[in-house]
Parts: sequence; structure tokens; C-alpha cells
Amino acid sequence: MNPNIKGLIYGSIAAATYGMNPLFALPLYSAGMNVDSVLFYRYSLAIPILAVMIKARGRDFRLKKNEILPLGIVGLLFALSSLLLFQSYNYMDAGIASTLLFVYPIMVAVIMAVFFKEKITLLTVACICMALSGIALLYKSDDGTSLSLTGVIMVLFSALTYAIYIVSVNKSVLKEIATVKLTFYALIFGTLLFFVRLDFGTSLQIVPKWYLWGNVIALAVLPTVVSLLCTTQAIHTIGATPTAILGALEPVTAVIFGVTVFGERLTGRLVIGIMLIIMAVMLIVAGGKLGTYLLRFRKLFPSLRKKGTAGPAENKQPTV
Repeated sequence: MNPNIKGLIYGSIAAATYGMNPLFALPLYSAGMNVDSVLFYRYSLAIPILAVMIKARGRDFRLKKNEILPLGIVGLLFALSSLLLFQSYNYMDAGIASTLLFVYPIMVAVIMAVFFKEKITLLTVACICMALSGIALLYKSDDGTSLSLTGVIMVLFSALTYAIYIVSVNKSVLKEIATVKLTFYALIFGTLLFFVRLDFGTSLQIVPKWYLWGNVIALAVLPTVVSLLCTTQAIHTIGATPTAILGALEPVTAVIFGVTVFGERLTGRLVIGIMLIIMAVMLIVAGGKLGTYLLRFRKLFPSLRKKGTAGPAENKQPTV
């Protein structure tokens, strides 16, 4: 299979499966489980699955000394991002929370500009304004009620920690570690955060209903193992920019499940806000290649030629 096509498939699967977090987490909340217990099960069950995958691929578990600290940092960053996002579900609709989380590519652009001296363009500034406008529309509903400020802050900090996680993976010694191995150790270090928050395991809640174990296992497999592996593989195959663009499927998936499964309300104002955020992110990650992408898109719809026209003009490149 063509590497680009494979990368696009990986990126699409990663985004869609990560958007399934609310689908499996909210029923566990309804059954009385707290966020830390849900995430502890999610992470700890994913670890042995990854261990089996590492052994099946004939790889070892050894780490270099200079890899341990960075792995510990990115593991805690990812765990903190999950904790803040899952906490926010208690304060707002999951679809809105997932859409707000999607501002993380813009945060990546800002981090790269501030710490790695990448130039901030007018397009970046415009996209930031567009995203903020979308957030403002989401913040207040049509009937005048506002989102929880606590929930909004949680999601934005979740996006920030996830953005730092992405930059850290791509701008450190970690980019040389195999995908499965990187994910395995990141989850191990991340699990420590929930273990400590659960009073070293003494406050861990037991899953109350046998059938809810299906939700717990699904959380461990789909939004965790599958999403993380596919995200890392997509970045390595097609790069961070196309992977981030495909990330638009994350909030779309979450909104679809929120409306169809949990009865969350979708108004015209929310739709406009969601679209503004998604458009801002897609523009920011496209960056200077926007013209190239538009050119490729336009070539998919060649204009109809008038009868009798022909010749060399057919070979001219369209101007965008």
C-alpha cells in the first residue's frame, strides 16, 4: 500500500477512535465511578496489551538512560491531559468539550513559534482569532446560558498539555523510539498519576456492573491503544501537519455520539462555533502549503471546456 494512503488511514482511525472517549466514559460516570478510577483502569488495562504487541514484534523493553526522564515527562503530560478532559465531561456536553480540545494544533503552532523560533504569520494570528470566536459562540448558548467556566478552563489546559506532549515527542530523543514501545512507557508513567491520586490504590472503585467492563476494555483498546499507536504511526508516515488536519474527525465523532447516544442538544450557534474552530485548526496546520492543497482540490473538479476549445491551453496550471 502507498505510504501516504496508509498514513491517511492511520490518522483517520486515530482521530475517530479518540473521539469515542465520551461514548465509553459517560456510562461509567452514570454508574457512580469517579474520573481517576475510570482512567486508572483505562491506562492499566492498555499496558499489558502493548506489552504483548512489543513481544510479538520481537522487540525488547530496554531503555537508554537519556530516554527515561523524557518518557516520564510525556507520560505525565498525556495523563494530565486525559484527566482534565475527562473531568470536563462533568461540567459540559462531551461534544463541546471535544471541540474545545481541538484547539491544540493552534497551541502547537504557538509553542513552536515561542520556543523553536518558528515565524508567526498573519494566517496564524487570523486562525487564533477565528478559533477564539468559535469558542465564544460555544461558550454561550442560544437561550443565553453559559458554559461552565471551570469546564472550559479544564479543556483548554487539557489541550495545552496535549500540545506540549506532541511537541515533546517530536523534538526530543523520543522520536527515535519505536511507536509501540513509546506508547507502552508513556502509559506506565501516566498510570502513576492516577495511582497517587487514588491514595496509592486504596480509593480505587470497583466497576459496579459486570457489563460495564465492556466500557472499560473499550476505553483501554480504542481511544488509548489504537488511537495512540495510529497517531504516532501517522506522524511518522505522513508528518504532523496532515495528521493534525485529520484530527478534525475527533470533535466530529464526539459530537455525533453526543447527539445520537446521549441526547446532547445541537443548535445553529453551536454548529457555527464548531465549524469556526475546525476551519481555524485546518488552516493553521496547512500553513504555507495552503495554496498547494487548494490547487490539488481544484484539480479534482476541472471546469467544462467549451466546444471547440483545445490545444496547449489544456496543459496550463490553474491559478489559485
